[in-house]
Amino acid sequence: MTVRPILKWPDPRLSQKCAPVDREVPGDLIRDMFDTMYAAQGRGLAAPQIGVMQRFFVMDCGWKEGEPSPMVMINPVIMAAERIPEVMEEGCLSIPGILVPVERPKAVTVQWTAAEGDIHMADFDGFVARCIQHEFDHLNGIVTFDHLAPADRRRAESEYLEKQQ
Repeated sequence: MTVRPILKWPDPRLSQKCAPVDREVPGDLIRDMFDTMYAAQGRGLAAPQIGVMQRFFVMDCGWKEGEPSPMVMINPVIMAAERIPEVMEEGCLSIPGILVPVERPKAVTVQWTAAEGDIHMADFDGFVARCIQHEFDHLNGIVTFDHLAPADRRRAESEYLEKQQ
């Protein structure tokens, strides 16, 4: 078990768009990401959050409820999104201790490559759809603060920075 350090905002790598994965993701890296996510009590972790600037993430939205459902999404593409948005508070392992309201579609259709190399497409809704969109944002250099209006963002950033001192 290897728990890797999670980058914290405002690390500039969290604002960079990631490169597509062009070869197999090493199994030990995927295991490290799951170990890191579980150790941090998270439900998702994107590669750039540990400094790997490639388009993939791991997630397990059910493990806290006793129903593990680990997934690896490599080079994910959101093919469609429901037009009806929903606002919910979101936390982020790279911005610990801060919850911010984020508006996202309630459901998405995603295409991705699994760790074994198989291509999948599926519909997701509810919390799983939200988690996918959150991790997908990380692949595009977007953090939860980027979803806020300027004044709200300044307040949230200030609150976060005060907690870090």
